[in-house]
Amino acid sequence: MNTQPPSRPRRGGPGSGESTGTSPLPSPARRGATLIPDTVVARIAVRAAHEALTRQGGEPPPRLGLGTPRTTATVHGGSVRLGVSLELPYPVDIARVGGEIRHYIAERVSHLTGLRIDGITVSVQRLVVGRSLRRGRVE
Repeated sequence: MNTQPPSRPRRGGPGSGESTGTSPLPSPARRGATLIPDTVVARIAVRAAHEALTRQGGEPPPRLGLGTPRTTATVHGGSVRLGVSLELPYPVDIARVGGEIRHYIAERVSHLTGLRIDGITVSVQRLVVGRSLRRGRVE
């Protein structure tokens, strides 16, 4: 006695050459758009700022005594304006490092979101004295 149900040929599956009764997808312009909320872009920018600070200092920001960067993002259409507030280790060339961080954040956010970067404002809230400078003199 056969306990297997009778097999039925599948119709319209991939590679069968038969249509499934559904129409092909509309053109990309007619399908709509993916909208990324401001808060999501801001979180991506925080992560990019953290990566940039790690690259600059050679260690993660908490190990350097730096706080977590704060960001704001305003998405409009296909572009975004970012504001980044962070701490930097002392001593540092603020202009050079700020420019490098701005450039890195712009590349990462643009790459990960597909948005055009209209502008990034980087503000340094505080300079943090490094661990080696906190120790004082050794006698």
